[in-house]
Amino acid sequence: MVGQVSNLPYLIAMTEATKRKGATRISEIPPQILKQLNTGEIESANLTEWLAVDQRALLKSVLPALNLTEALVLSLAQLDALKKPSTMQSIPAIAAVLRTHLKTEKQRKALATHSSDSVRCWAAYVVGLDDKLTLKDKLAAIRPFAADEHFGVREIAWMATRSDIDAQLTQAIAVLTQWTKEASENLRRFASEATRPRGVWCKHIEALKQNPELAYPILEPLKSDGSKYVRDSVANWLNDASKSQPDWVREVCELWATDSPTAETKAIIKRALRTLEK
Repeated sequence: MVGQVSNLPYLIAMTEATKRKGATRISEIPPQILKQLNTGEIESANLTEWLAVDQRALLKSVLPALNLTEALVLSLAQLDALKKPSTMQSIPAIAAVLRTHLKTEKQRKALATHSSDSVRCWAAYVVGLDDKLTLKDKLAAIRPFAADEHFGVREIAWMATRSDIDAQLTQAIAVLTQWTKEASENLRRFASEATRPRGVWCKHIEALKQNPELAYPILEPLKSDGSKYVRDSVANWLNDASKSQPDWVREVCELWATDSPTAETKAIIKRALRTLEK
């Protein structure tokens, strides 16, 4: 069992990351910060730092300490095989190797609770690539990553499960509808973001582009959510749908405007209709 002491580096890294705003350009990242990012000592503070992490250097720092030398060699080979190893390509490539080389629960726990958000991204994708898990079990396993305090881990969490959600949409909607009741805004947001018809950096869900009403059980409970993070996701969801089913989106917005005349709902509606009202 991992105790409070072993979690301390993670907690310290989270604190340090929140103290920093982060550079706006990779070239402006201080050398010491970049070194700490590449050795997994701290979390990235923003998207610029997240994209700047040298995945090869991070692998060399993290995996030997976990007795994953073979996985290190194979992961580096996987990255070499990529023509242009971007962060979004590298993470699933690394996770594909780790999925077959993680032998102990201690190793899995170490990755899932690592001080580096990039390492936790690997761990999230390991869950997403596990074809032995049922959808229900996979969504249960992804919850800690969906609730993670770091934005990058949360984004990877839904991306890692997106294909399974698409393939088993009815069951996924049933499970994620329950997530809309969670106290964690991150879990509520996951339910919306993971099912967006068009999404970002991901394959579209054709069934929801054509029949967005299928996911209404997820959207309706969030129509006046207290979190802007959640509201923006719901609005973006509807904006996605408006590009293929504009009449349905207008009907939903009209219904919500009447049934839920709150400032929160009004904000969602305004953002949701931004494409239609250009």
